[in-house]
Amino acid sequence: MSLGNHLFQARKKSGLSQEKVAEKLGVSRQTISKWETDETIPDICQCKRLSVLYHVSLDELIDFDPEQKEMEEIIEKTSEETQAKINWNKVWGKKYPVLTTYQQEVRIEDYAPKLCAMLDQLRENYGYSEVDACLVLKDILAHTWKQKQK
Repeated sequence: MSLGNHLFQARKKSGLSQEKVAEKLGVSRQTISKWETDETIPDICQCKRLSVLYHVSLDELIDFDPEQKEMEEIIEKTSEETQAKINWNKVWGKKYPVLTTYQQEVRIEDYAPKLCAMLDQLRENYGYSEVDACLVLKDILAHTWKQKQK
C-alpha cells in the first residue's frame, strides 16, 4: 500500500474530512488530496502532525494497514469468555484444513509427552503460568518455522 493510501485510510479511520485535516494543519484541502493520491508527499513534520491528529504512531501512519488494525482491535475487545466458546480448530480449519483432519492420522500421544516436558521446563525455568508457557512454546515454534523458510 502506498503512503497516500495509508494517509487516506488513517484519515477515514479517524472520521475526519480532508477539509478538517487541512484546517488543523494549516494547509489547503488540495494539499491533503495530493498527499492521499501520491501526487506529492508531506514532509516529516507534517507526517508527525498527521500521526498525532490520527492517533497513530508515525510508524503506524507510514505502514498503516486498516485490516490488520481492525483485527487487532477485535482481538483486544474479545472477552476471555467469548474466546473460550470459540472452536479455534474449526475456525482456522476453514483456512487450514489439516487442523480438522490430522487427529485421524497423527498419534498425538507420540508427541504430547515431549511437548508437556517442554512446557514444564518453561514454567520451571522462567516461572511462566501454564498459559504463558504454551504461548511461548507456540511462538518458539512459529519462529523456528520462519527460520526454516529462509
